[in-house]
Amino acid sequence: MPREYSSRKLLLPLVPAYRLALLLRELRLGTWLEPVNRLHCPVVSVGNLSTGGAGKTPLTIALAKALERRGLRVDVLSRGYGRLGERPARVDSDGTAHDFGDEPLLIARETGVPVFVAGQRFGAGQLAEASAPPDVFQLHLPTVHILDDGFQHRQLHRDVDILLLDRRDWLHDTLLPAGNLREPAKAAHRATVIAIPAPDRAAEFETSLRAWGWEGPIWRLHRKMDIPAIDGPAVAFCGIARPTQFFAGLETAGQHLAARIAFPDHHRFTPADLDRLVTTAGQTGATAIITTEKDLIRLGNSAAAFPAPISLKTARLRVEIEHEDEAIDWLVDQLKQAR
Repeated sequence: MPREYSSRKLLLPLVPAYRLALLLRELRLGTWLEPVNRLHCPVVSVGNLSTGGAGKTPLTIALAKALERRGLRVDVLSRGYGRLGERPARVDSDGTAHDFGDEPLLIARETGVPVFVAGQRFGAGQLAEASAPPDVFQLHLPTVHILDDGFQHRQLHRDVDILLLDRRDWLHDTLLPAGNLREPAKAAHRATVIAIPAPDRAAEFETSLRAWGWEGPIWRLHRKMDIPAIDGPAVAFCGIARPTQFFAGLETAGQHLAARIAFPDHHRFTPADLDRLVTTAGQTGATAIITTEKDLIRLGNSAAAFPAPISLKTARLRVEIEHEDEAIDWLVDQLKQAR
């Protein structure tokens, strides 16, 4: 059993206090203490039960592109975790993670759609609708907001709630602070769609969900990692919620890893971190250093500081929805009803 897992189990006595906090918030929702706000246009939320690593950002990117191909005007609303400010702002794709957060910046660069950040996503949505061209509302052009990491952000009404759910979270994890779950499993009943990873025993997991009582759509998601060609071993590093997924994906694709270095999620890299990576590459005989797109964004201008002949490579994570046309047809129909 990993040491971190064992030590977190020592926090089990605190779980009832966390559960009580969830109950009190449930009682506040919908009151003047924590009202639920509505935007003019429909909202599709993408979220999960755990603290990270489910693939929300790649799915948000995939949905934004798919809905745009159907002729909808799409924007994305995000908290902008890790950014310096709290006021609503539109993401400048030439900006930095300090300004907007790594995930919103990645979404803006990957999709080209407007991305808005705010501590309260309703404020981001208000800015999005205020920034829309006049003909959007005059001509009744179909517009949709995608709410990134929104399952627990219930102060904003959503018309479709897509919940990413992993077998490990469902069967084995527990609530914070002893585990990674932000809410208990029964919260999945709030979802409109449950999205599960494939082919990781997806049929078995789907059967379990149906037996549990889930009657809504289940989407199967395929994670694809685009890995650049590297001639020789590489040092892999990342600052994401589940680094072992990244390392395992590289090795499954045939990449030999000379070393694996995991930083905390949303880590802000320092010159000392870069020195550590370069030193490790030199000591292990690695020909390259490889990381994720989100980590590359947080590196900023420091990405150009890696000395030759060691090159910095980026592995790109994509999510594909199984039977995507059918899933997007269903989603567009739901949005038409919401309008």
